[in-house]
Amino acid sequence: MAGDTKERILETALELFAQSGYLGTSMSDIAGELGITKGALYKHYTSKQEILDSIVERMNKMDYERAEEYEMPETEPNGFADAYMHTPIEKIRSYSMAQFDHWTKERFSSNFRKMLTLEQYRDPKLAGLYHDYLATGPTEYMAAIFRRLTDSDDAAMQLALEFYGPMFLLYSVYDGTDEKESVAPKLRAHIDRFIAKIESDYRKHGMSL
Repeated sequence: MAGDTKERILETALELFAQSGYLGTSMSDIAGELGITKGALYKHYTSKQEILDSIVERMNKMDYERAEEYEMPETEPNGFADAYMHTPIEKIRSYSMAQFDHWTKERFSSNFRKMLTLEQYRDPKLAGLYHDYLATGPTEYMAAIFRRLTDSDDAAMQLALEFYGPMFLLYSVYDGTDEKESVAPKLRAHIDRFIAKIESDYRKHGMSL
C-alpha cells in the first residue's frame, strides 16, 4: 500500500538522518537503504526537503496528541494565561515523564532529536527546529506554566531553567548509558524534589498550587 510505503520511507530516512545527519544523507542513500530505485522513491517524495517536512508534520501531530492526552495547554499564545491557571502540578509531573519517554524510547522521536542535535550547528533551519523542540521552546513553555507561581517573567524563566535543565541533560545521559532503565527514575526524583520545593515555598506564603 502507498501509505505503508510512505511511512517506511519516512522512518528509514529519519534513521539515516539520525546517523549521518540530514545534510549528510542523499536521496540515493535513502533509496539504497530501502532497496528501491531513486525513481520509485521520487514517486512518493519529490525531494529530501519534502521528506523532512513530512517528518516535522508528524512530530507536530504527535506533540498535539500528547498534550491533549495529558490535558496540557496547547502551545498557542492566545489563551495561555487562562489555560495555565488550570494546570495542576500533577499534570506537569505526568506530562514531563511522558515527554522524556517520547524523546528517548519512542524511536521516531528519538531519531528526530538525534538528527537535530547533529545538525544544529550546520543548518540554520534545523537549528531553529532544534531550539523549538528541544531548547528554547520547552523552556518558554514551562516558563509560561510557572508564571502564575512567580511575580515576574524573569523568575518564571528561572524556575523553568531549574526544572527543564536536568531533563535536557538526561537526554544525553540516556543516549550514552547501557543501563537506560536507570535514567527515568533519576528524572522522576528530580521532578519530585522540584515540586516538593515549590509546594513548600508556596505554603510558606499562604498560597496553593
